[in-house]
Amino acid sequence: MNQKPEEGQKPDGGGQRIAKAAGSIMLAMFISRILGFVREAVIGAKFGQNGVTDSYIAAFALPDFLYFLLVGGALSTAFIPVFSSYVATDKERDGWVVASTFINAMILLLGIGVIFGEIFTPQLIPLVAYDFKGETLERTIFLTRIMFPSVLFTGLAGLAMGVLNSYQHFLMPSIGAILYNAVIIICGYFLSDRFGIAAFSIGVVLGALTNFIVQVPMLMKIGLRYQMTMDLNHPGVRRIAKLMIPALIGLSIGQIQDIVNQNLASALEPGSITALRFANRLMQLPLGVFAIAISVAIFPTLTSTAARREWTDFRKNLSLGLRTVIYITLPAAVGMTVLRVPIVQVLFERDNFTHEATLATASVLLFFLLGLFAQGANQMLPRVFYALQKPQIPVRVSAIVLVINTAVSLILIPYMGAEGLALAFSLSAFLAYGLFLVLARKALRSIDGKHLLFSLLKTTAASVIMGAVIWVILRFAPLVVDLSTKIGQVSLLIVTVLVGAVVYGASTMAMRMEEAQMVSRAFLSRFTGR
Repeated sequence: MNQKPEEGQKPDGGGQRIAKAAGSIMLAMFISRILGFVREAVIGAKFGQNGVTDSYIAAFALPDFLYFLLVGGALSTAFIPVFSSYVATDKERDGWVVASTFINAMILLLGIGVIFGEIFTPQLIPLVAYDFKGETLERTIFLTRIMFPSVLFTGLAGLAMGVLNSYQHFLMPSIGAILYNAVIIICGYFLSDRFGIAAFSIGVVLGALTNFIVQVPMLMKIGLRYQMTMDLNHPGVRRIAKLMIPALIGLSIGQIQDIVNQNLASALEPGSITALRFANRLMQLPLGVFAIAISVAIFPTLTSTAARREWTDFRKNLSLGLRTVIYITLPAAVGMTVLRVPIVQVLFERDNFTHEATLATASVLLFFLLGLFAQGANQMLPRVFYALQKPQIPVRVSAIVLVINTAVSLILIPYMGAEGLALAFSLSAFLAYGLFLVLARKALRSIDGKHLLFSLLKTTAASVIMGAVIWVILRFAPLVVDLSTKIGQVSLLIVTVLVGAVVYGASTMAMRMEEAQMVSRAFLSRFTGR
């Protein structure tokens, strides 16, 4: 039930265990992200890129804000570090009292939040899309009210995930995300003729419920000890509350940034919010499948080693995890930059999603990709401070980035429109990356900087080689493939991705990069059971 380091464990500090966990998450999240693209493709095919889809996307803002404010940030910054420390030090009975109190408090707050949101939706929508008017505004209010109940189910799913992750179980929460997208697709595809875009909002609620239900059997298997208790005076509960205060501030800053960007986009031409959403979704593929998967897999290990004050293993796991994230996200950025138009074309261009919409989305995607590897690193680096139970540091970084991102966005929008928002996002990602590195080194005294630098140089060299090969294939492809057909477009994309992966993998293996071995172990673990 509780996977602890064995006596005489090899000095890799649990790298094999992390690789296996990351492999589970990567596989499930890859399927989930692909289904996410299918979901967006179905929406684009049925409704295009216009004010209708802008309303649907904007309707997510308030429910998402409520969830991340109350549950999302608290899980990563407060609950998982505290609960994992109880599990790691054989104090599970106290841990479950803390967990039960936290879960009961969150359910109560989420319920109040949902009721409040349903009542005051018309007054809240201008906060997330100030320039919406008339039919677009009314549609957004309607869709938001449909989606608000999903917050409660998403909260329950997130709480289940937090408990399972603390016990080093990662697969079922990832499968829940797969079913979440699958239910939205099914509802949207079969019910949109009757309910319009609202069919997808109905799917969000049912998908969130399914996400929670599928995790319940694993909770029972690990020995769920949930209690109807509210012990607010328990030291662990007080510690969570203390950690949550800066977490709430920090997460509010992040959500405010999303709301600011959406507000700015709402004043641009119709379809801009949709272009930003679709481009962001594409950027999130390597982030979700790899960067977030590795970060989620390594986080309980970091919290456990921090609780036992095993700082050598802590630094070793952090260094390997960070290098592995960059090892994957940097070539992904290069490859997707070269293939940005074919990717959007294959995934979205059909029916009401025109070629002009493809070019607009691909253009926004380019500027998102500029900061992809920094975004990947930023998925892991804040977790250093959460594991050390110093969440105030990410708060300070988030506040600085909010100010800079907003200022740069306001400067760039008049000249670049939606592309300016994406570029500002990437530039602020590099700023956050630099600040996190400096502060992590200060907190840990060492972050294996020399190893990180050499790894970055090798990764960059291999990525350039890979990008050049893909560019050559793309340049000469029209001579042998009919790119006016969907089959030709798909075939070209598959070939270039496979060739690029082989070239990059061979290059890094030739350089004897440890990160290449980490990634290969992560994938092989899913098929060999090792």
